[in-house]
Amino acid sequence: MRFSFITPVFLLIIMSLPGCATHFQKGVIATRNEDFATAVKEFTPLAEQGLAEAQNNLGAMYYAGQGVPQDDKSAVKWYTRAAEQGLAEAQNNLGLMYDDGRGVPQDDKTAVKWYTLAAEQGYAIAQNNLGVIYANGEGVPKDDKTAVKWYTLAAEQGYAIAQNNLGARYYFGLGAPQDDQTAFRWISLAADQRLAEAQFNLGTMYEDGRGVPQDYKTTVNWYTLAAEQGHAKAQNNLGKMYEDGEGVPQDDKTAVSWYTLAAEQGHAKAQKNLGFMFADGRGVSKDIVSAYMWLNISASLGEDIDLKSREKVEEFMTPADISAAQILMKECVAKNYKGC
Repeated sequence: MRFSFITPVFLLIIMSLPGCATHFQKGVIATRNEDFATAVKEFTPLAEQGLAEAQNNLGAMYYAGQGVPQDDKSAVKWYTRAAEQGLAEAQNNLGLMYDDGRGVPQDDKTAVKWYTLAAEQGYAIAQNNLGVIYANGEGVPKDDKTAVKWYTLAAEQGYAIAQNNLGARYYFGLGAPQDDQTAFRWISLAADQRLAEAQFNLGTMYEDGRGVPQDYKTTVNWYTLAAEQGHAKAQNNLGKMYEDGEGVPQDDKTAVSWYTLAAEQGHAKAQKNLGFMFADGRGVSKDIVSAYMWLNISASLGEDIDLKSREKVEEFMTPADISAAQILMKECVAKNYKGC
């Protein structure tokens, strides 16, 4: 998991340029108040005079289209000027631009160069991003041990995404000894910071009894926290807990609600589960056409659906029903699975 949201630098420091501190502070305050036009007005002269922090912040404004038209190339221009002065935040941001191919041709090696410069200054976000690079072998040879090294440095600074990533390394034994208790410790720290992915991972550990005693009620608690943040896997798993009555009273309607939220995000397993709820009329009015639609959408996304189960649904369908389901499927896909 890589951090990919670029934020301005909010450093209230005494600048060497005349009146710099006052104008920079005004820009920071304006940004916090979402008065982006004023922020751009304050940052631009400072950036043009060579102030790295203002250059980085102006780059962030162009990246997000805040106070100026969205413009990746201008973002890259300002990030580059700040990065070349050694500002770690800008080096990381520039690395992200090369990583994602925004405003510049996609270039893993150049991304690694900038991430490394920022990471070596102790910048936690860059350390995590560099961990992802080594874990995936992007622009460098794949190296799980080096990934763990960078994740650890960032995690020890309290960076939640790195803590979750490091926990996953111990969970699977990748670049570190397989150790459920250490995995649980790091993932818990990230979950306590409200990181949805970590909350989901912690829920699975309680569900499977890995690193902790199996506890379905606690599983439900963690899945709920992640699901309420829109985490599709957590929404699907929470739906299953309600469908099966594990850790909560059995409740088909609530199961359907969670399956639907995940299905609308394109989660294939949730789409399958929702299809069977429609087929059986559980928690929702029985609708064989909708059932067939969701099952086929799920299968088209690579979810393995038992052939006998699908044939069982088809037994109750007329050719007109199948045709209607196929039309609904095309419409649903066109709507990106929303409101189907």
